[in-house]
Amino acid sequence: MTEILTSTGAGSEMVWEARYAGALMNTFGPPQRVLVRGEGCYVWDADGTRYLDLLGGIAVNTLGHAHPTLTGAIGAQLNTLGHISNFFASPTQIALAERLLELVVPDGAPDGSRVFFTNSGTEALEAAVKLARKHGGAQRPRILALEGAFHGRSLGALSLTHKAAYKDPFGQLPVDVAHLAFGDVAALERAFEEQGSAIAALVLEPVQGEAGVRPLPPGYLRRARELTTEHGALLILDEVQSGMGRTGMWMAHHQPDVGGGVDAVVPDVVALAKGLGGGFPIGALVAIGDGPATTLTPGTHGTTFGGNPVAAAAGLATIHVIERDGLLGAVTERGQYLRSAIEALGHPLVSGARGLGLLIAIELTAAISAEVATALMAAGYIVNAVTPTAIRLAPPYILSQAQAEAFVADLPAILDSTSEVPL
Repeated sequence: MTEILTSTGAGSEMVWEARYAGALMNTFGPPQRVLVRGEGCYVWDADGTRYLDLLGGIAVNTLGHAHPTLTGAIGAQLNTLGHISNFFASPTQIALAERLLELVVPDGAPDGSRVFFTNSGTEALEAAVKLARKHGGAQRPRILALEGAFHGRSLGALSLTHKAAYKDPFGQLPVDVAHLAFGDVAALERAFEEQGSAIAALVLEPVQGEAGVRPLPPGYLRRARELTTEHGALLILDEVQSGMGRTGMWMAHHQPDVGGGVDAVVPDVVALAKGLGGGFPIGALVAIGDGPATTLTPGTHGTTFGGNPVAAAAGLATIHVIERDGLLGAVTERGQYLRSAIEALGHPLVSGARGLGLLIAIELTAAISAEVATALMAAGYIVNAVTPTAIRLAPPYILSQAQAEAFVADLPAILDSTSEVPL
């Protein structure tokens, strides 16, 4: 461990990349860098180069890196009780479940609402698929999802995911899923009119992250709630990437333009992960109301590590810091600044900036997002080429105004350095 933490200096990156290639499966391609240390919004690679992390581990590191409150809570819990198996409960597990019920349904979760803890977003969606299948039974085998959806890579979650390249290598998938055109209310209504008696659930991302940061259009989620209620189907929201304050509210579906405000939409099930543990692996499935919450019964689902005391302590600490330091407001303020400032640049490669809070896409006028991301990395900024024409930003909530301004100031020259600039 000492060797890894102190391995900086000339040639270290190349050495570690070679060792990576010889030891790990090639499921992600070559690593862009080998990172050895983080502090706040910055990380350092094995050669000692510093980067401003504007991706946050893909919307995970809500509090940045090595946040003292988070690391302190994890260490204290490990010193007390680490793993206990699901034959037992812990105070941190129970307290975190109670907090999540409060955060997901601000006006109060209905009696009977419950939480199931997992280790990741994929596992939360896998549990949601099983819940939906058990809810629907043999008479309702179908689940609806949207084109552009990404819900994970396990076989059940992969069935919900839309991209063919992720699914085709694995043949026939185990879940009957129909994908509808994104944001098309007429298509949604038609699906329920034609297939309503066969539909067990509708699964939606309030903001599609992997499709390029696309919020559902106003009114869509409300109509989805009406149709699922009318036909006895579950409304399942995937808030893995967009939840836990990422958009400036605890849940993206709380945003007025998505489904919040007066007569706010209350889903049946919400999947959480990513930012929930501030970097420590944890996910959760929140079932709202006695019906959804009692569908999975003893023996029908489980997990060895889910809801372990350390992960639950990390979740509680993350929520505490977000509340204590007013980070929801900071997310809203910083996100508004980044979107407006990037658009105000008027650069010929930028057609706009969209998103909610600190989940942002910079839309490009040419399919060169990979080249732009590489140029930004070389300049000391970590971003993600989420689609061929979009760069995704999902930085820590503690991103400062000065850090945001530095990125915007450097962006035009970095864009100019790429090979294709439309005339």
